[in-house]
This record gives sequence, structure tokens and C-alpha cells, in this order.
Amino acid sequence: MSHDGVGPRAVMRSVAFLTAGVLAVPALAGCSEKDPAGKPTAGQEIAPAERGQIADGGTLHWAVDALPETLNTFQADADAATSKVAGAVLPSMYRLDANGRAQRNPDYLESAKVVDREPRQVVLYKLNQQAVWSDGREIGAADFAAQWRALSGKDTAYWTARNAGYDRIEKIERGANDLEVRVTFSKPYADWQSLFSPLYPKDVMGTPDAFNDGARRKLKVTAGPFALDTVDKDTGEVRLKRNPRWWGRPAKLSELVLRAVPRDKRTAALAEGKVDLAEIDSAEARRITLAARDQGKGNGAPLAHGPGAALTPGRSLRSWAIAHGSDEAAADEEILARKKRGKAVAKYADEQSALRGFEVRKSLEPAFTQLALNGQEGPLADERVRRAVARALDRDELARVVLRPLGLPAEPVGSHLALSGQHAYADNSGALGGQDTKEAQALLADAGWVSGGPVKEEQKEKKAAGAGASKKPAGSEASEASEASGTPAGSDSDSGSGSGSGSESDSDEGSTGSEDSGSSGSSSSSDGSESSSSSDGSTGSESSGSSDSSSSSDSSSSSDSSDSSGDDGTYIVGEDGKPGDDKPGADRAPALLVPAPLAELQRVALLDQAYVLGVRGQAEKAKKGQKQKAGKKQRTGRKQQTDTEKQQRMDGPGTSGKVEKNLAHEGKSQFQHGGAPGAYAPKGTAAPGRAAAGPLAKNGKPLSLRFVLPSGPGSQSLRAVGERIARMLECIGIRTEISKVADESYFKDHIASGQYDLALYSWPASAFPATDARPIYSKPVPAADGSLNVEQNYTRVGTDQVDQLFDQAIAELDPGESRSLVRKADARIWAAAGSIPLYQRPQLTAARTNLANAGAFGFQTPVYEDMGYLKKGAKPQASPSS
Repeated sequence: MSHDGVGPRAVMRSVAFLTAGVLAVPALAGCSEKDPAGKPTAGQEIAPAERGQIADGGTLHWAVDALPETLNTFQADADAATSKVAGAVLPSMYRLDANGRAQRNPDYLESAKVVDREPRQVVLYKLNQQAVWSDGREIGAADFAAQWRALSGKDTAYWTARNAGYDRIEKIERGANDLEVRVTFSKPYADWQSLFSPLYPKDVMGTPDAFNDGARRKLKVTAGPFALDTVDKDTGEVRLKRNPRWWGRPAKLSELVLRAVPRDKRTAALAEGKVDLAEIDSAEARRITLAARDQGKGNGAPLAHGPGAALTPGRSLRSWAIAHGSDEAAADEEILARKKRGKAVAKYADEQSALRGFEVRKSLEPAFTQLALNGQEGPLADERVRRAVARALDRDELARVVLRPLGLPAEPVGSHLALSGQHAYADNSGALGGQDTKEAQALLADAGWVSGGPVKEEQKEKKAAGAGASKKPAGSEASEASEASGTPAGSDSDSGSGSGSGSESDSDEGSTGSEDSGSSGSSSSSDGSESSSSSDGSTGSESSGSSDSSSSSDSSSSSDSSDSSGDDGTYIVGEDGKPGDDKPGADRAPALLVPAPLAELQRVALLDQAYVLGVRGQAEKAKKGQKQKAGKKQRTGRKQQTDTEKQQRMDGPGTSGKVEKNLAHEGKSQFQHGGAPGAYAPKGTAAPGRAAAGPLAKNGKPLSLRFVLPSGPGSQSLRAVGERIARMLECIGIRTEISKVADESYFKDHIASGQYDLALYSWPASAFPATDARPIYSKPVPAADGSLNVEQNYTRVGTDQVDQLFDQAIAELDPGESRSLVRKADARIWAAAGSIPLYQRPQLTAARTNLANAGAFGFQTPVYEDMGYLKKGAKPQASPSS
């Protein structure tokens, strides 16, 4: 998984069942008229084509993040590449269609149904009589039984990642003939369709040694449209070839090659022809879109984007003059720079030319991004505080931040347990309530958090001492807390940085190897402020720096650095008093104005500006009512002009007596909390915006939450969303300390270990939420060693009622009743406010323009045998609308 939802291998170990489970889905009843599940928010985009339009043969190179560590999807280190291989070479009883609904796979299964409920649940599978393994043996009961024994959990010699469902089986036996398999359950199991998908041969499942090691790098026996040919670590490729014993529709492709290509190198790989299909980020998608747009222009026409776009005629002339000037050192340096720039421009142009053979296909992944609230300890252990956080969020805005610039439907997710279109989906967010600032503030007040409350004396002394002694940069207290908890602390040079506009940034130059701590501050911070967006809604890149330089260059680290920052003693409102800042009065309520070198000039400038705005406002008001009251307005205008001139003669040039009085009055609020964001004011002015009148405190402790975000190049949109959330929370008086950490440590060292207050990450939506979602939301219980067993509930928030509803849903064999219980569980999960679903993750895929039946699959399980290249002159069908 990519980071906008961030799903590194550390988490894939614990969610392997979710990844593999996508291949196995139930055949349930269709939607009724009152079915709240609806349809998918966005349709798939795969350039669908009939098989007759597709040429026979060809090789498809499909980019993956890395070579799979194992080919056994039931092991802890299985990943997305493992699932791709399994889907192409192994049996799967059910698969998802484009609407996220389950369909029986007729290539393997003629029928499957519950034939007995009492005294035990019995499911009878009738297999396709042509279904055979690649060694010629029929698929049968022996394979089902071997997989059940391996995954039942009874034999610990099998290194399995999960046993959900298999532990409920009592026995497996042959039916009336070799094509029938009878499965008897010891307990009722509603999600029985999730089992045996994928199905491995008994050669892999028969013994612990074969299970643990036999299928990690090879699969001797397969039963899909493709068979495994080679796994080559040197070339980073998994090569699949047509299965000569395949009984279904023959694969159109001769070969399917999964090639390991890092995300940041996929543009080059596409341009060089190394891959034909690849998931990409928004910056790469924009390049492909621009390449197609530039196709109609002549080859000699300069590109209006890329490394040469910023070279204006004036700059070009200046560069030429320096290169041919009398200063030899400067000339040599400029000549070298011109050569480098020329090479970069030429390389970029060549890549753009090659990218014209690709197009961007987009949809929404079957996964959603959520805000996780760690309820184990601290302020968020109080449900009222968690609910206040949730009520402060404008989820519609957060969805727009990520999805609208990509041209995708921007709708917030309404369920923890399913996505729109899936059987179990229903919007249960009403159990918690929508965005309501007043309600959020009331919840905090009820929890005892008081605006402008007292803070412990030792903290004040520490801050006072910090003014003349340590001069620590903003976020240093968070760093000390990290050190105390065993988490490595890093620089804060990246404090609060990110795409302030809330869309995916074109680039991210932040260091991925260190942890950057900082506070959210206000919306007017240097890189958290709203900035102009590019065509796709992205903003400029983040600034970064080393830990050594950050402490000296950070304008908020000390008064010395701010004095030498070149702003003449002024700063943008909101950059003072940020949480985690060690400057005196950082946590103070309204700040006193501190004299600045140009304070008097600022005052005059503000008066002039206010006068201009006042006159402009009068003019606009006059213009608005001109048609209706023209004569009266003219008389009033002459009188106002006479009065204004008279007042100016009294007050002097450049000012207006009336305006100055208004400014003096408005200054009481303009330079306090609630003032206009982004306004300039003398140093010491308190933060602006809709924030509460002062920091919230309880029992002498300020309300401040540590917000952990990934720092990698693929998580720009996630950081943009995080910064939007921080500003929303500031509006109700909650301060956040943003810590940006390396991708490699994000889950293992922070999320899974509970070293965070707030975090953003994604979960895949399972077709079997009663089974797969239970460990994510079940109530943590104490382990034998005294630790807390959280399973996959990294928020540490759960209730007995939710657990009971999951237990009832998994044992209910009526599909409608089971879904109803799942929806009730979801409503209670919303009410507990341990996690807040935000938006469905975008899925952007680059594909060759003549590649059919592949791309942004959305919910659908890929149909590998139908992928291929269009015949000459053939055109794909229009993708179904969302």
C-alpha cells in the first residue's frame, strides 16, 4: 500500500488476511430497494474490451513495490505482490466484481451452499470437473483438508499469520463423489465463503516444513491461467507464463512480469519502457497528462513545464551575459550551470515524449484513510475529548483536499467496516455527529478543559529560563518526550511544513531519515499557510534542513534568530506562541504587544491600508445601489467626500480620522486571538484564526496532542491533511505537536507501539467485516505478562458491546441479519470515537494506451486471463461511470 495511507511491511504482517482476503468474497443476495449500501463512489477505469478485440500474445510488465518475500499469502510477511501472484496462479472460489459485490468463480466452483444448520452447519462445495492442478491431479477434498489443518491453529509448528474461520471447522470429508467437498463447522460461521481462497495444493499445506519454507520462493504446482516461471532477485522480477493445463478461457498475454520498481523511480521506468502498468502518485499523473496535452505541439516547441519552464527571456539573457562576461570565475560557473540545465531539460523532454504512450486511469482503492486517536492514556483516554476532536473535523473539506484535485468524487467515508457499494456499508457517522465547533468546545468544557486555565509553575519557570539559557527550538519538549520513551528524536527543521493548500504536493524534499517535530501553529505559519495551487491543486515543495542547521535557522527557536531573520521585527500572526515553543508566554492567552524597530512605520502603513480599504468599501457599496438610488447616492457621496476631506485636513495627510478611530477599536480584536489570519503585526502578537481565546488546561496541564505523520516522498497529501486537521483542532483550543517520522519506523515504532496521540493511516475494506474487522476494533485485554493485548486495535479503544455485536454477526447465517449486526457495531464504533474515517484512498495508474482490461481496478479482482493489448485499429469500450 502507498502512504496516504501508509501500509508498510510492519503492518502487512498483521493485516495479511485483509490483503489476501480481497481475493475471497461471498456470493450474497443482491441489493434491495432499501439497501443502504448504495454503489461505489467511483467506478473502475480499466479500458474494458471484448476478448475478440485483444491480440493474442505479448508481455505485460507490471510494477510492484518489491519482490514478494513469500508466495504463501497466509504467512506474516505476505504483501500485495504475493496476492497478485496468487490471484494469477492459484484457485479462488469467489472474487469481487466492479461494484464490490461477491461473485462465484465458475472456473473452480459450480456451486456452494449451506445444506445443514442443525445440529451443525454443513457447507457442500461442488467443484468444476475440469479443475486440475498443473501436475494433472484433480482439485479435491484432500487439498481442502490440508489447508484446514495447516490454518486451524491447532498445530503451532505452522507459522501462520491467521486462522480466522478455519478454527471453527470440525471436519472436512469427501462428498458423494470426488468433485464434492463437505465442510462441517463446530460453530456457526457466517463468513464461510472467505475460506479456501486462495487454495493451495496439499503439497504446500501438508506438512509444517512445506508450509513454512516450500512456498516462499517457488510454487511447483499451480492451477490458474498463469503458472510461476521464475523469481529472479538479481533482475527484481517475478515471471509468470501461460498455464498449458488451464481449462478456462486462455490467457491473452504470453507472459506477465511483476517488476520491482520503487515509487520515486516509476516515471523513469515508464519512459524507458521498463514497465507498462504502474500505480503512480499525483505528480507522475500530472506529467503523463501534460505529455498527452503537449502531443499536438511540434517537437521543437519548448515545454511550459519542467526544469526549463522557469527560465524567462530575461533570466536567459542574464545567464548568457554572465557566461560571456569578463569575470572568468563567474563565467565558468555559469557555463557549467547552463550545461547541467540543458541536460536536465533534454532529459525531461525525452521522458515527456515517451510518456505520450501512456494514460492515467483513476478510481478509488478499496481502502480508506482514517484519523486514529490513541485512547490508552492522556487526554484522549476521555471519550469526551475524543468526541470533541471528531466534532471539530470538517470531513467534507478533508476529502476535497485529497480527491478533488485528482478529479475524483470527494465524499467522506461513512463506515469503519465497509465502503460504499459493499454489502455491509451504511453511513453511520450520525452516531457521532457532524462538524460542530460549539458542541466540540462544550464537550471539552464538560471534560474539565478550561480556556486560559492555570499551568503548573515549574513549566512557567522552565520557559522563563529558556528565554535566556537553552533557547530550544519549537517542539523540543516533544523531542525530550520521545527520548524518554525510547523514540529517537530528530530535528525540527521541517516543523509544520507541507502543502498548505491541502492537495498533493509536486515534491517533498523533507528528510526521510529523521524525525521532525514541530507544532501546528496557526494557518499563517510559513509553510502551513494557504498557497497558490498548480493545475492539479498541488503546492510547492516542503522545505527541509538538517538537524544541525534547524536550531539556528528556525525563526521560532529564539529571539536572536528572529531578530536576524530580516523581517525588521515583524512576523506573520500565528508564528508566536506555538505549542511546544520554549519562548516566554508561548502558552499565554492574549499576548502583549512588544515594541519593534519599525512599529511606528507599521502603524502608519496600517492606517493607510485601512483608509484605502474603507474608501474602496464605500465605492463598492455605492456601485451596488447605484441603479435604485442614483440621485440620492450622488448627494450622499458629495457630502461624504466633503466630510472626508475636512477630516483629513484635521488629521493630516495619509490618514482618516474616522478610519483611525475604527482601527483603534478593531485593534483590540485584530491583534488578539481571532484576528485576521496572515496579517502582519509586531512581534509577540497572539495566534489568529478561529481558535479559542487561550490554551486549554486541566489540573495545571495544557491540552496538547502529539500528531505523528510520515515524512516520506509518497505522503505529501497525508501531511497536507494532517496540517488541515491541526488547524481545525486549534479552532477549539487543542494544540498539536506535529512529529514527522521516517516511513520505515512509522508503524512499528509509533502506531503499533502506541507512541502517538493522533495519526493518519489506512485500512483495507474487507468483504467479510465480521471476521476481518473484529481484531481491528475489539476491546484490548490484559495479557498474561501484564501487557495489553491490542491485536490490531492500535487506537486502544474498544467496548464490550462492539465485541458482542461482532460475535453475533459472525454466528448469524442469515446474510441480511448478519449485515444488520455489522452496521450496529459500526454505529457503536463511531460513538466511541477511537478512529474517524475520512476518505477513500485515490488509485492512480499509468497504463499504455493500447492496454485493455487493466488499470485502476477499484473493487474488482483482476481477471488476469482477459488482460492484453488491443489489436490494431481496435478501441476499448467506455469505462462504466461512477
